[in-house]
Amino acid sequence: MEENTQLTLQFANISGKKVTADFTGGDVTSDIGVMAMRETANRIGIIEQLAQAIHDDRHQSYVKHEIIELLTQRVFQIACGYEDANDANDLRIDPGFKVSCDRLPSEADLASQPTITRFENSISTKDLY
Repeated sequence: MEENTQLTLQFANISGKKVTADFTGGDVTSDIGVMAMRETANRIGIIEQLAQAIHDDRHQSYVKHEIIELLTQRVFQIACGYEDANDANDLRIDPGFKVSCDRLPSEADLASQPTITRFENSISTKDLY
């Protein structure tokens, strides 16, 4: 019986950079499944469709995180078992979550818990309908 000794997985590129899960060490995420979810969500386009239904009435000069980014971060956090927004502060620096939200680990952090909570509370009944 042949043993599989592959120590890397390739994912879709981000900002022209190769994305590889390397199991030999380095930056670590405890939620590698979030990158597989990213691949599936991008193929289906479900998050983009949901984001189009959400009205953004924030003052654009103060916006640091676009609606699509906030929604992607929140959907993936919930799917990985982080139901309440409190975990956003820890997950915002996680390399796996950053890549799943189309950010390189070296780029700016994802949204904080207060930002995620404001986002959740800003969605209207009309948006949900």
